[in-house]
Amino acid sequence: MDQKLPPTRTAADEPRARQQPVVQSWHGVELVDEFAWLKAGNWQEVMRNPAALDPDIRAYLDAENAYTTASLADIDPLQDAMLAEMKGRIKEDDASVPAPDGPSAYFERYRQGGQHPLICREPRGGGTAEVLLDADALAKGRSFFQLGARRHSPDHRLLAWSADEAGSELYTMHVRDLATGTDLADLIVDTAGSPVWVHDCSAFYYVRLDSQHRPSYVYRHRLGTPASDDRLIFESIDPQYFVSLSDTQSRRFAIISLHDHETSEVRLIDLLRPDAEPQLVAPLEPSVRYDVEHHPSFGGAPALIFRTNAAGAEDFKLAWTPLASPERANWQDLVVHRPGIFILSFTVFADWLIWLEREDGLPRIVVRRLSTREQHTIEFPEEAYSLGINDGFEFQTDVLRFVYSSMTTPSEVWDYNLDHRGRTLRKRQEIPSGHDPAAYVTRRLFASGFDGETIPISLLHHKDTPIDGTAPALVYGYGAYGIAIPAAFSSNRLSLSATISWASRRRR
Repeated sequence: MDQKLPPTRTAADEPRARQQPVVQSWHGVELVDEFAWLKAGNWQEVMRNPAALDPDIRAYLDAENAYTTASLADIDPLQDAMLAEMKGRIKEDDASVPAPDGPSAYFERYRQGGQHPLICREPRGGGTAEVLLDADALAKGRSFFQLGARRHSPDHRLLAWSADEAGSELYTMHVRDLATGTDLADLIVDTAGSPVWVHDCSAFYYVRLDSQHRPSYVYRHRLGTPASDDRLIFESIDPQYFVSLSDTQSRRFAIISLHDHETSEVRLIDLLRPDAEPQLVAPLEPSVRYDVEHHPSFGGAPALIFRTNAAGAEDFKLAWTPLASPERANWQDLVVHRPGIFILSFTVFADWLIWLEREDGLPRIVVRRLSTREQHTIEFPEEAYSLGINDGFEFQTDVLRFVYSSMTTPSEVWDYNLDHRGRTLRKRQEIPSGHDPAAYVTRRLFASGFDGETIPISLLHHKDTPIDGTAPALVYGYGAYGIAIPAAFSSNRLSLSATISWASRRRR
């Protein structure tokens, strides 16, 4: 696959942004920015109306785009061939595994040639599926459309859904009557994230963006009323912190999280009370983070369960406290802090505590029965792999859904019976162009950094690739915010792996 390089361009062909120095002083340090003019002063207006962009900025961006297009013109056929090959490895008419919730199971699917999902449901246990929301139809005739969050009501009659129709990341929330397939008059602009319904389905909570495009407010919208009448429930005054909204696995409380990268604070809203006010769990404390779940009868009384780095638990621990007294002083350890074992996430079912932890860059799922404290780890045979937990919609369940893949094994969705420990494969990712996992090798290696730390390395190669230092390799690494690169499957890597193997044979 020999390709000519694009011809050399002269400096005259390359756009040059004019320099217009702007001087600012911060904490006694003077900073000079020659290109500050490229940040539109009216960016908030531009987000809503791209035509409002300064003509000088637009002209420069158009020139850069034109130069890029011209510079890469000679490899257009190669780009088209690579795109076609990568698309050939993706199943277009795909669907997720239905997630049960009461009488129904919810899922999304894509049609052949479609670009947006269809939100669907079917009777629990199988049956005729119905389309609740067709995002392809909603996008028709629009220059841009992005479906956002969606959440069905507890009584399964309504669907709150949002969409960005301008590419501005400003989402408008709608409410659909699932019996008629039509949207109600309720319309809420500038939202972020997923809504949370109250139990009687008369209202839902949502997050709204501020003028700086930060998620800063939590509102309660009562169905049938104008958005201008929505009640402000919580506001982040400090721009350092962002607001997010979710609900507990028990579906009893909405969770308002105020957080940055290293500090967090949680408030709970009782979803059984349509007019409830948020209640603080524990106030902000610098560099202390905590996530919360609820259990209605932990040790015989309602309780909160936490993932937290409090009290020096750098790699996090799990703790609990009575719901009636959630102050930090009352937190008691459930899973003690173990240096080097990072607790990534957790979930709580009626009789189960499940957490995802990582050691030496490798994840594992740990299960504890709450009634007996019996504990086990879900085992996997490969040297390196990726795991994810799907909480689902239900609390009274003995089934955990998880997603598994490795750099050789396509993504698999499994249902795991927490009681008898049986596994049921619900879906395996299809590669239409074909894929033989046995043709590839995944290894887990370790290297020592200059500071003495151990660095895990996930290695993928074709089985015919010589391991003698002659084969080309692509090295990718990342390390910040406690994030590790998962050893997950990527169909795009198949093209890269085949190319490297081909190049190695050419060299020999």
